[in-house]
Amino acid sequence: MKQIVVMIVVAVLANIAACGKNDTKKSVEVAKPPVAVEVQAAAPSNVSDGIEVTGSLEPKFSVDVKTQIPGLVRQVMVSEWVHVKKGQPLVRIDVAETEAQVKRAEAGIVSAKANLAQSQVAANRAERELARILKLKESGLATQQAVDDARSEAEAAKARIGVAAAQIRVSEEELQQGIARQAKGLVVAPIDGIVALRDVNVGDLASDAAAAKPIFRIVDNRLLNLTVTVSSVDSGRVKVGQPLEFSVDSQPGRTFAGKVMYINPELTSADRSLKVIAEVRNVSESLKGGLFAKGRIVTGVRSQVLQVPRSSVGAFDTVAKKGSLFVLENGAVRKRDVLTGVVNGDMVEITSGLKAGEQYVIRGGFNLNDGDKVAVAGAGVKAPPAGK
Repeated sequence: MKQIVVMIVVAVLANIAACGKNDTKKSVEVAKPPVAVEVQAAAPSNVSDGIEVTGSLEPKFSVDVKTQIPGLVRQVMVSEWVHVKKGQPLVRIDVAETEAQVKRAEAGIVSAKANLAQSQVAANRAERELARILKLKESGLATQQAVDDARSEAEAAKARIGVAAAQIRVSEEELQQGIARQAKGLVVAPIDGIVALRDVNVGDLASDAAAAKPIFRIVDNRLLNLTVTVSSVDSGRVKVGQPLEFSVDSQPGRTFAGKVMYINPELTSADRSLKVIAEVRNVSESLKGGLFAKGRIVTGVRSQVLQVPRSSVGAFDTVAKKGSLFVLENGAVRKRDVLTGVVNGDMVEITSGLKAGEQYVIRGGFNLNDGDKVAVAGAGVKAPPAGK
């Protein structure tokens, strides 16, 4: 009997202790302060649809400069990394032998013209002699043999005029060739641009263009080609004239623009990708050839689209396109499942689960639970910094 009484007393005491703990827990829960958060109202905006791409920049116009004639380099007029204009002298090659050929051709022209003058005088004399012999023949004072000889001499004199005139043309052609070869001794810039490579010095022996290696490389960075690849799935969405927005690692925070100019008519057999070339105007020349670029081809623009910062979406699944948001309702937050659409940089499109005008938590939601009371930053409580 005493054991039964003891057991009853112990049970009563245990029940009293348990009730005390529950009351303490409830008091703690009731005493939990509001969580400081920062909210933002969902507002529709315009969104551009696009295809994410990567590629590399290359100058649209560049040229490797070679010498056209062999010879000793006498003068180098530019150095690396300087701007040059089309036609600006770069290198002068010793063409002393060609200069001598030019002078010889000029002398040949003078000599040929003198021969032509002599031939014309001789031809005139032969014509007069032929006329005189013909008159004598009419008077019976000259034989037919004399007439034939005079006629032959006149024809020969005319032929010598033709030979002299032909010699003038040959000498003039040799002169033109010599002048042209002499001009090749001065190597000039074929385009406007910047000297990216100089591989020649005074005293070097230059070779002809067929066997020579480039002595200069000139690039024009004012117009660049951005070559990117597009998957076969997205290949049908690419059109000539579409804008391409991109960035480069060397200039963080800046966005550059180009325009799709060329689309390969066939896919690459190795990976079934499509090669696309966009033209980029680079007047400031802040971009350089060889830079790696990341961007997107803009295929269209949609209006009245809800977007939220990516950091505000919890349990974000990019494959299933779903996540969650904390939405403000009557001083408390409610965890709401949402469906997502296009991800545009740091912004995520919300296709379902959020309406325009509703306020959602953008900062301070890391320790929130469904139904928690909140104090909105800017309304008497300072919100904690993002990620804290």
